[in-house]
Amino acid sequence: MEEQTDVLQEQLTGVAEALGWWGVPLAILAGAIRASTPFLFVALGECLTERSGRINLGLEGGLVMGALAGFAFSHITGNPWAGVLMAALVGSLMGLIHGVLCSLPRVNDIAVGIAIMLFGVGLAFYLGKPFIQESAPRLPAVPLGFWSSSGAVQSALSVNALFVIGVILAPLMVLFFRSTRWGLVVRMVGDNEEAARAAGYSPMRVRILATMVGSAMAGIGGAFLSLYYPGGWSEGLSSGQGLMAVALVIFARWHPVYCMLAALLFGAAGAIGPALQSVGVSWGYYLFNAAPYVLTLVIMIIACSRFRTLRGAPGELSVAR
Repeated sequence: MEEQTDVLQEQLTGVAEALGWWGVPLAILAGAIRASTPFLFVALGECLTERSGRINLGLEGGLVMGALAGFAFSHITGNPWAGVLMAALVGSLMGLIHGVLCSLPRVNDIAVGIAIMLFGVGLAFYLGKPFIQESAPRLPAVPLGFWSSSGAVQSALSVNALFVIGVILAPLMVLFFRSTRWGLVVRMVGDNEEAARAAGYSPMRVRILATMVGSAMAGIGGAFLSLYYPGGWSEGLSSGQGLMAVALVIFARWHPVYCMLAALLFGAAGAIGPALQSVGVSWGYYLFNAAPYVLTLVIMIIACSRFRTLRGAPGELSVAR
């Protein structure tokens, strides 16, 4: 997180210098868009997985492995989109391992998720040593600030293409759950696996597929970290964003669009410190940088209220039993 904060501050300094205090809200918005993209993809992936009745705490491992795979493949091929595709494939492989292990008798989803997380992080650190301080082609950006003649505004509103894809994906997931056969099957398995089995569907197969797709999304979020913001490969790149995204899904009540809004909230929390420091506010710097972690704690306390706990949770979800 410290590395991301330093990069974000460099990007936002120009906005503050050009616009002063008026640039702080714009800087926070720009920072929210940049910092929220990994949260967005991991949260949407976890939302899909949990709607099938399974918790995947191993998404942190998928995120880090996706970051490494995306950067390495982009570095080798010279094509960042090839890196994103490889990140998704590696993430889906991590999800397949998690899904198969969780399908075994007397195996706990949460214990397996923690094991996959540690395995993924450790393996990425080991395999990624040759790529430290290397460079790779970066993902393109969409210039939403084209209407302004200010270079600072144009820079602040330069939005990565993956963020645009994630924003489009969130409402599409809502339609998937509500209006498609396979979306209804995922919901059925998550709410009542006996009913799904009676209808001729295999809950184990559906959950494995949902876990694979969800972990693939986490891998894409990792590719964003290494190929756009903060860019490059280094150990500790994710800073626990995969775990924070699990709390985000609970806060969003397992709704994809709410996951998107919550991801923006988390991103904005991480952008407050760099935005204020860019206009000369140096007191409380480390406190502001801890805002995403504090927000995670506050959200979990609110979400665990006796009157709100698990409202909207799938019936077969482990934490709902």
